[in-house]
Amino acid sequence: MLLRLTSSMRLFFAQSLYSRSIPRVVISAFLAGLLALGLINTGAFSSYAEDTAGISGAPSDNGNVDQTRSRFSYQVEPGQVIHDEYLVSNSGSTPADVTVYATDAYNLENGDYGLLDSSTPAKDVGTWVFFDDGSQRMTLSLAPGESRAVPFTINVPADATPGDHAGGMIISSLTDSAQVKLDRRIATRLYLRVKGDLAALMTVSSIAANYSPSFNPFAGTVNITFTLTNNGNVSLGANTAAVVKGLFGIPLSGVSRTEVPELLPGTSRSMTVQVEGVGQWIYLNPTISLIGTIDEDAINPGPMPSVERDVPLFVAPWALLIIAALAAAVYFFIRWRRKRDVSRAQAWMEFMEQEENRRADQDQEQS
Repeated sequence: MLLRLTSSMRLFFAQSLYSRSIPRVVISAFLAGLLALGLINTGAFSSYAEDTAGISGAPSDNGNVDQTRSRFSYQVEPGQVIHDEYLVSNSGSTPADVTVYATDAYNLENGDYGLLDSSTPAKDVGTWVFFDDGSQRMTLSLAPGESRAVPFTINVPADATPGDHAGGMIISSLTDSAQVKLDRRIATRLYLRVKGDLAALMTVSSIAANYSPSFNPFAGTVNITFTLTNNGNVSLGANTAAVVKGLFGIPLSGVSRTEVPELLPGTSRSMTVQVEGVGQWIYLNPTISLIGTIDEDAINPGPMPSVERDVPLFVAPWALLIIAALAAAVYFFIRWRRKRDVSRAQAWMEFMEQEENRRADQDQEQS
């Protein structure tokens, strides 16, 4: 099996060749021995550093990284034209051929922000982006360390619907590795909010709950499952708070808080929230409440929606009943033992008294 020398080993041998402390004859003999045994690959000496690939992209301002933006975000009118530029950089040590294009966004099953793969055609904001040559894809050849600002135009359709249209600017780099074509993609989010009637709405539906008991009857767990839907036309996240209440709204647990990632308009996500430290109080009222949120770089749509939903849950307090039954059994057993001991003691005293009387009668007869 061939052994490829690491960069540090190569540097050591290279420095050793010019070191006075180690004779060159020794180094040469050592390398010749390794070569003879087939333990090293002579190709390992072709360079002192491995080739690296590094492609990145960011919003640009006059050919430089725009430090004020982490994504492309615009508030536009239907039919408006936007001009901007995307800075594409090759920080690797080898030349890179990349393709720049835009596509649509969607939410993954876990709620994360996702972009369509290269084989799926865009239907929304991904079709609004054009480059200077009029195409929707641009191919660049970047030398190591080179950066290039790519101007692009966004043509907002005159009939674009009000609200958020989400996508991403993608830099795709195709590489062949062991006869396998690998598509490395770097993306920057792209948001367009078309002016008009904005609706920041969220609903909670399909809410259900179940109880998971523990050995401690006062430390069970309530699992609240629900579906969160963005019914409006504005991208929103949410902060949720779950609590379990009892009769008359008395809190029976602490508050369990969860941050929900951004949901694009029209998308849903199923979630389960756990509330711990809940006793088996027969009637439980798990409650979920939320308030909408937006990302730091997002355009504020106005008042955030708030929602609260609850569901009744009846829990058979088996642990408490067993404890009560055991306590009752112990109580009645102790009472029975006490009564039996008192009865035995009384019988013993009566017996002793009768014995004394009998002996006294006997002594009197003998005298």
